[in-house]
Amino acid sequence: MALLQRRQARRSLTEFAISQGLEPAPHHQLLIDELERLEHGENDFLLVEMPPGSAKSTYVNWLFPAWHVARNKGTNVLTASHSSELAERWGRRTRNLLQASSNLLAVSVSADSGAAYRWATTAGCEYYAVGVGVGIMGFRADLGIIDDPFGSREDAESKRIRDKIWEWYVNDFSSRLKPGAKRVIMHQRFHEDDLAGRVAKQMEALGRPYRRLKIRAEAVEDDPLGRKPGEFLWDDPTGYDYGRFLRDRKLESDARTWSALYQQRPAPEDGDFFKRSWFDRYAAEDKPKLLSVYGTSDYAVTGGGGDRTIHRVWGVDPKGHIWLLDGWKGQQTTDVWIDRQIDLIRDHKPFAWFGESGVIQKAIEPFLNRRMQERKTYCRVEWLPSIHDKPTRARGFQARAAMGMVHIPDTIEGSDWVDEMIRFPTGKYDDDVDCASLLGRAIDEAHPAIVPDKPKEERPADYGSRRQDDNDWKSA
Repeated sequence: MALLQRRQARRSLTEFAISQGLEPAPHHQLLIDELERLEHGENDFLLVEMPPGSAKSTYVNWLFPAWHVARNKGTNVLTASHSSELAERWGRRTRNLLQASSNLLAVSVSADSGAAYRWATTAGCEYYAVGVGVGIMGFRADLGIIDDPFGSREDAESKRIRDKIWEWYVNDFSSRLKPGAKRVIMHQRFHEDDLAGRVAKQMEALGRPYRRLKIRAEAVEDDPLGRKPGEFLWDDPTGYDYGRFLRDRKLESDARTWSALYQQRPAPEDGDFFKRSWFDRYAAEDKPKLLSVYGTSDYAVTGGGGDRTIHRVWGVDPKGHIWLLDGWKGQQTTDVWIDRQIDLIRDHKPFAWFGESGVIQKAIEPFLNRRMQERKTYCRVEWLPSIHDKPTRARGFQARAAMGMVHIPDTIEGSDWVDEMIRFPTGKYDDDVDCASLLGRAIDEAHPAIVPDKPKEERPADYGSRRQDDNDWKSA
């Protein structure tokens, strides 16, 4: 019986989990199946998105590395978490697991392996656990695991930190993997442009196959576990009762947190900062005839880079409602998007055009002025100071949208615009939000270029006769 158990544990990750006193739930079994496919060589890249508390790290970052080195002599494992402390903790747990299961797995930890974060086995395998951002020189791995690279939601929403983690992933982590190495990346989705989002985009751009396991706390259509929409994960009142935990968390969480952490959807379907229902969609024939026209631009200084230049043309009606009329966006060189802006000025003849002051203004203004003179197309261009953070700058436009005062064309382009707005501030792009914010700020600050003339004081119907009466003294 003992021999059979040893064979089963080495052959099946499920059996190994059971040997450790675990009872894999259906979502654990789905995860185990993916990990076994990876180990068997059916694929070499697995992206895992599951809610917190669902025991994903137990299987991916504890059981799997120990089981993997037991089955693959002479291979190395590299694991990473958002902090060195967390990485070392998982390293210690995996080392202790392997040591305690040495008879079951027929492999043990080398006697001279003292460090929790770096140790070796008697079968010639090595294990190394690091914090994200730490250099990994002098180590090559056959299996790489990244478990929760972001330490907080604030980190995931910081473009600087996202860029820093991406550079580490590309230049340190990936470069330490051997040819044909397998990798697992696992974390909750705080932002569309987080590591999981960038990796998925990279793999698709390269045309490389990869597996993606996405399990939501609350089921939606086409649930991988076959749950009906609305059913909660691991909802077993007689067992771990994770479903109760999820119900409590849904009541306590705002829509954005629930959508990102528990539904693996960084932006709620209806939006958070901006709500989809706020934006009125209009047909071309419903556009008001009396509009004051303005333009806004969010400029990118490098053509073909990650940022886009956005131009938008807006109409403001007598009631203060905002109408999106036209626009252009693209990743092009300066000469291209300057001419596209002038095309819009020529076509719509706006009263003023707004951009952000500072370094961008200094780089763009001379070229823009020269091209307007060369093309004999002119517009008053005003530069607003870049103050506060993006959400603060967008408050004015947000308030008008919430009041139903923003109208968007009922077109494909209009739908794309709304989609970007509702993803803010967790979406990959926020250029259109910056463009809209400029108009909202210009209106809020009573900017000279946008303040309407004061209406003339109404005169009473008998104004002329009363004035004549006032002059009767002349004939006295």
